[in-house]
Amino acid sequence: MKMFVDAPEVYLHRDPVDFRKQINGLTAIVELEMKQSLNTGALFLFCSKRRDKLKLLYWDKTGFCLWYKRLENDKFKWPKKHELDTINISEEQLHWLLRGFDIKAMKAHDSIEFDSVYLDD
Repeated sequence: MKMFVDAPEVYLHRDPVDFRKQINGLTAIVELEMKQSLNTGALFLFCSKRRDKLKLLYWDKTGFCLWYKRLENDKFKWPKKHELDTINISEEQLHWLLRGFDIKAMKAHDSIEFDSVYLDD
């Protein structure tokens, strides 16, 4: 997915949702079930029961945006066995999920921070 918005957070709703729900129904899930604020610019991701469709909802300061993706021959590797109803993932994990990877099995290398390349001996 080409990101056209900088998302401070990405939240997955673990359980499948009724895909007849549009913006109003999904905003109710975000506020009432996920207990999240809609006006932060965060992305909220929902999956269909068959795991072949995704909806992504966010507020862009002028209105709600709803993005929809349907797979033709596969299923999304959606986290099913997670203790939390709302799962916070990174933007990188969102890209992995959209490309078909199992984000629970994927782990990037740990970041290394340093002040200088040259060490004093």
